Amino acid sequence: MIEALLAAADLTLNDLDALAYGHGPGSFTGLRIAAGTIQGLAFGLDVPVIGVSTLAALSLQAHRLHHARFVLPMLDARMGELYTGAYRVVTRADGEIEVEQVLPEQVCAPGLLELPAALREHDWLAVGSGLVMHDELPESVRASLALQLPEPQPDAEAMVMLAAQAYARGEAVSAVEAQPVYLRNEVAWR
Repeated sequence: MIEALLAAADLTLNDLDALAYGHGPGSFTGLRIAAGTIQGLAFGLDVPVIGVSTLAALSLQAHRLHHARFVLPMLDARMGELYTGAYRVVTRADGEIEVEQVLPEQVCAPGLLELPAALREHDWLAVGSGLVMHDELPESVRASLALQLPEPQPDAEAMVMLAAQAYARGEAVSAVEAQPVYLRNEVAWR
């Protein structure tokens, strides 16, 4: 799959300056596969890596699709909990889109989620698989949700945009530092 993607872009592995991967939060197995794959490739190519937040990528994608300025990504974390954070998406004077975290990424029960008090009056776009727990959210959060889209998943284009920005800021790290972000220590078994 990697070779086909590179061929479609008329690139080779040696053309790459860095590698990006979705570091989470997300499924335990998926995150381990992503981190292990990126480490193997990065070690072999001797290039740095950039971990991209799944929630930030989902927020950027929601902004691109629906022009939302305030995004509340929610992923089903199993065990009756959500992976979530809150983001303001702004377009800078140079035209670059910036995803600013306004609520730290966390895993929490839906009933404990709170938006930042100073930003509650804005219309928020809630996005992600965690919307199945919408009815369990506090009324203060539900009242701020102007639009809800449970379907989108983070896409590669959003991850690449965020990774390129992080690379330009000098945030790339060595392959040995590529780690998943779980947000919790327990694993939900199915």
